[in-house]
Amino acid sequence: MNDNTSTIASAQARALVGRHFRMTDHYEVGREKIREFARAVQDGHRAHWSEDAAAELGYDGLIAPLTFPALIWVQMQQAMFASELTGYDIGQVLQTEQTLRMYRPLVAGDRLRCDTFVDSFRQFGDKDFMVVRNVLTNQHKELLQSAATTVVARTGVAETGQLAAAVDSVIMAGQSMSARNGAAETQDRLREDAGIAECFDDIAVAETVDPAETRVRHTIPCFEDLSVGAELPPRVLSLTRGDLVNYAGVSGDGNPIHFSDRVVAAAGLPEVVSHGLLTMGLGAGYLTSWLGDPTAVSSYGVRFAGFAPVAATEPSEIEFRATIKSLDASRRAATVAITGSCGGRKLFGRATAQVLLR
Repeated sequence: MNDNTSTIASAQARALVGRHFRMTDHYEVGREKIREFARAVQDGHRAHWSEDAAAELGYDGLIAPLTFPALIWVQMQQAMFASELTGYDIGQVLQTEQTLRMYRPLVAGDRLRCDTFVDSFRQFGDKDFMVVRNVLTNQHKELLQSAATTVVARTGVAETGQLAAAVDSVIMAGQSMSARNGAAETQDRLREDAGIAECFDDIAVAETVDPAETRVRHTIPCFEDLSVGAELPPRVLSLTRGDLVNYAGVSGDGNPIHFSDRVVAAAGLPEVVSHGLLTMGLGAGYLTSWLGDPTAVSSYGVRFAGFAPVAATEPSEIEFRATIKSLDASRRAATVAITGSCGGRKLFGRATAQVLLR
């Protein structure tokens, strides 16, 4: 990305602050997609696989894992880059922070609508930072989840020309810089096919409901079992290149740093790395496995501090640990701090979740 292209990209992002976009079609949550996603994030809770297990928790369809909406976030991000942020190279865009607030679990059969708000933009050195907020509602106009994402794009690295060429040679068709900055008719088609439209109305739902007031709790630990400072049992999970490719296919996140050695070398990274949202999803599964109830988490946030490198010839191991940081007796809730590490490398700068207990 040369200086002129970098200036154009930053100007595009700055111009989006305060604007509101919406998916032009709904996303229907499918039972088999839930199972595919649960497999991709190694989450074996029965409620993701069995309707009977979901019914025991009070739901009439399979329950989606916590980070299942990553599928919609990726769609919206790709649509924004295809239609509004054409100056950026997707291979240089990374998420640095993700926070979720769950009002009601997603279940098979939900028809989701996604509203996206660009809340802020700032520059720091050769990096552009954007904060984007996604709000999910269903066919009944019920608020299901809100998610805030901080995205960083590198705009001034010296090897960008080499990186852009490497990305263009392996990225999925239609997502390359050459496609998005090609002939005018190609740009028009991409914008038409993006699947989003700018909105000038409110979403007609307010983020004011406290999940603790409505959620039925089925957790294995009860509130009285916990004390501040108590540690959860650790868990170690393995990741292979096959896991990364599978997650890329299931989630739609085809950033080549997760599978291409050539792109990784051009980007100055030592190894192919895991998706941040994959490690976040693994952490969510670690938490809900301890809880015994994937609907018991009311909020979950991660600030990413590092990548999990995954070699071509052997698996990497990720270790998760967690500690009870605080307790709220009035809500029968606990705040849990989670850590993830790979080969001694810290993956999360901060990761916390609030859980509701029986």
